[in-house]
Amino acid sequence: MSFKWEYISTLKSKSFLYKETKKVAGLINQGFNEFEIKNKAKKDNIFQVNTEARRSEIASTVLKRLKVLDDFFIEKIVNGDIETGKQIVVYSIMKTDRLFFEFMHEVFREKMLFKDFILYDKDFNIFFNRKKEQSEKVASWSDSTFCKLKQVYIRILFESGLLKGQRRKREVVRPIIEEEVVQHLKEIGDSKYLNALIGEV
Repeated sequence: MSFKWEYISTLKSKSFLYKETKKVAGLINQGFNEFEIKNKAKKDNIFQVNTEARRSEIASTVLKRLKVLDDFFIEKIVNGDIETGKQIVVYSIMKTDRLFFEFMHEVFREKMLFKDFILYDKDFNIFFNRKKEQSEKVASWSDSTFCKLKQVYIRILFESGLLKGQRRKREVVRPIIEEEVVQHLKEIGDSKYLNALIGEV
């Protein structure tokens, strides 16, 4: 996938959604199509949330992420171990959100490369300031947008097991990824996402 797509800030109102992603992946494996899944989300409340608007939002977000995954990854989310499934969800977020991928590649990956395993507030500030200099669109976002993005990034990393702690001392954790998944990422030409996750050049 080319990195010519636009920067977006919609992740600020979304979250990791691992359980929801696994549920929808299971429905896809059973042969349900996008329309049927969205209908089940609204009518059957498969995500156990109060409002119909939120049900639709979760369904749309999860389906968008799953669309960038092939059958191998969807099968792994459904039937693989939890830790592998979580890393595949992180991969799907990187594939659908340019800014999050660049954060993972430029900040998270470098933390592991340089053995600097604490993620500080200043790391986010430096990253976002650099992006503001590189993109007029990012520069136009409000301070509250960056504050929310930071919170969501931390929560995604924490819930996926890539971070210990969500407060001041946030320790970066190198994930253990199944060799089968590592090889598949390399075979399909997505090594850059793998490197962002495991801290390799």
